[in-house]
Amino acid sequence: MTSTSGHYPIERRSGEIERLRMQGAAMAFDAGLMLDRIGVQPGWRCLDLGCGPGGIIDLLSARVGATGRVMGLDADPAMLAAARQWAEAQGLANVELVRGDAYRTDLPGDAFHLVHIRFLASTAGQVDDLLREALRLTKPGGVLALQEPDIETLNCYPPHPAWQRLKNLLSEVFGAVGGDVQLAQRLYSLLRRRGLADVQYRPFLVGVTSGDAMADFLPQTIESLRGTLLSKALVAEAELDAALAACRRHLADPDTVSTTYLVAQAWGRKPV
Repeated sequence: MTSTSGHYPIERRSGEIERLRMQGAAMAFDAGLMLDRIGVQPGWRCLDLGCGPGGIIDLLSARVGATGRVMGLDADPAMLAAARQWAEAQGLANVELVRGDAYRTDLPGDAFHLVHIRFLASTAGQVDDLLREALRLTKPGGVLALQEPDIETLNCYPPHPAWQRLKNLLSEVFGAVGGDVQLAQRLYSLLRRRGLADVQYRPFLVGVTSGDAMADFLPQTIESLRGTLLSKALVAEAELDAALAACRRHLADPDTVSTTYLVAQAWGRKPV
């Protein structure tokens, strides 16, 4: 999910690929529902912009079949290497993975039946530039689909001050680099204002218990933002370490549950 032109602040630390894979697995069911509502067909050419170590290329691959093609594009060679290894292990013969700048892909225009973006506009920013390029790549009559977050629903029960501190830092660090982790709130109107037809909107969130793979997701995400948090002087390292430890102790309690950030899915058709 990295880009070249945007200001993506998440570091490629040890464990980051696993964090992204875990996130993708937790949201795969709802991503599949979105693709089914879009009506992805055998033979389609689909593009997953900022695919990271896999994105939704497996879900697309299954739907376009042997006569279709799926391209995943990312700027980070390590992410692409992980995606290639994963795609080969899954036997995704109709998938191609390429390195490129999601904001300036240099791919031919009007080439894809579906262009999909997840958690890139909100994290790397420059939303108008990203949408302009994505629409250029979409065929007339084709679909542009985005999935973006609203961290207002990122909560734990019972509440805990360490969780709230990390949540606040998450919002502050993305805001400091031009991102918007509440982009879900205006995603529908963004696509309408871009002139897309038949714009659809589907929000979802995921519930998490202490035994789930996603239980440590907020602390893990903050760990991947550590360098940016410290370089922007948003928090002292000692305070950050204390908040992470306290939050993890709370999340380890079998009675603690949490909800992920709301994810808004919005999609529409490029006018013919």
